[in-house]
Amino acid sequence: MEKIATRDSYGKALAELGKRAANVVVLDADLAGATKTGIFKKEFPDRFFDCGIQECNLIGVAAGLSTMGLVPFASTFAMFAAGRAFEQVRNTIGYPHLNVKICATHGGISVGEDGASHQCCEDFGLMRTIPGMTVLSPSDDVEARKMIAAAYEFVGPVYIRFGRAATPVYHDENFKFEIGKGELLRDGSDIAIIATGIMVPEALAAADALAEEKISARVINMATLKPIDEKIILDAAKDCKKIVTVEEHSIIGGLGEAVCAVLAENCPTPVKRIGVNDEFGHSGPAAALMKDFGLCSENIIAKVKEFLG
Repeated sequence: MEKIATRDSYGKALAELGKRAANVVVLDADLAGATKTGIFKKEFPDRFFDCGIQECNLIGVAAGLSTMGLVPFASTFAMFAAGRAFEQVRNTIGYPHLNVKICATHGGISVGEDGASHQCCEDFGLMRTIPGMTVLSPSDDVEARKMIAAAYEFVGPVYIRFGRAATPVYHDENFKFEIGKGELLRDGSDIAIIATGIMVPEALAAADALAEEKISARVINMATLKPIDEKIILDAAKDCKKIVTVEEHSIIGGLGEAVCAVLAENCPTPVKRIGVNDEFGHSGPAAALMKDFGLCSENIIAKVKEFLG
């Protein structure tokens, strides 16, 4: 499969969106090369604003622009968008429920050599706690580009996480992304694997390997972490009896806890969460780190077998 980093998809999608939507403006915090917003800047320099290394101010400027009828896409690394600027996101975007799209790149362990200080594995949890915030995480190039278009059409605050590392493209151009809907990628009855972001291709690879051992795994792509698709989760619990969640995020506050909350209130079901445990990351090549932290198909396979007994 072709591999493309979803941050590259983001940059290209912004430039395409800018051609048909004159009210789109883009803000960055001196990282246009890394976040790929530089692609938009090249096409529309008058609609691009570099706020410098002032992430809190960036969020405030985006909030102000949104009150003028513009649709701001505010970009920086996930650690700074969700972490450093949390108060501004909460109070100047979340509280007044402004139409700002916060697009954070370089989320998770796969940031690699930048190390623990930049490997944000808490952003889903932080953003999910803000009332009215929609939280999204694309799994490949096609979904990322369709997600940007959907976020533009959606009125209200949105947080989207994009990855640094290139990942397989498994959707085709006929795919239609819808906010709030989970996507059934493989049907199965022995166990359900619910994954998000760049872990979805790993979940698919694990399901294919498990099928060779006569283990039928249902695979669900949960690109919307809030509002989460309760129906697809409850259907999986009813049909499969056991669920594994997979995310490039702390197991605290992310996809796993969101799924468990739905199940605990509606249909108590055994769940195994795969993600970053209660620990910080460390510097190293992205591919090696993903294996070190069990964020790979091999670990998913092992955990499923252990879970099924």
